[in-house]
Amino acid sequence: MSSTHYIKVSAVDRAVNNAIGWLARRGVSFLGTAELSVRGRKSGEWRRLPVNPLPYEGGPYLVSARGHSEWVRNMRAAGGGRLQVGRRVQEFTAVELPDEEKPVVLRTYLKKWGWEVGRFFGDVNADSTDEELLAAAPKHPVFRITIKK
Repeated sequence: MSSTHYIKVSAVDRAVNNAIGWLARRGVSFLGTAELSVRGRKSGEWRRLPVNPLPYEGGPYLVSARGHSEWVRNMRAAGGGRLQVGRRVQEFTAVELPDEEKPVVLRTYLKKWGWEVGRFFGDVNADSTDEELLAAAPKHPVFRITIKK
């Protein structure tokens, strides 16, 4: 897996993410957004950001549209985290998918969220072939999460 691909957050994106995270903590979710919290691999402190959990067979899933970001590295080290919308906090464990399992999840994710995150996938979209999605898979980590009961 390529661990170098990452698209940095712009100042505008950071401001939007902060607003969406703030709203999620107060119970307002846009089309299923939630706030992800994962412990920092070096600091041990909780790091937060808004995400688009994807309900799908065997999921839900978290997809990193921007690539191998800090939250992805932290998730790999922590093996889980928590999702929050309002007062509802769900702790979960996470398993990263191998590249060959990603195309169907990426296609489903792009069908639902492509209008928002498509710019991070280049020429790949929900109508791309399995081969094109497989070629893009190393750039976009995907985690299957299991909510703790």
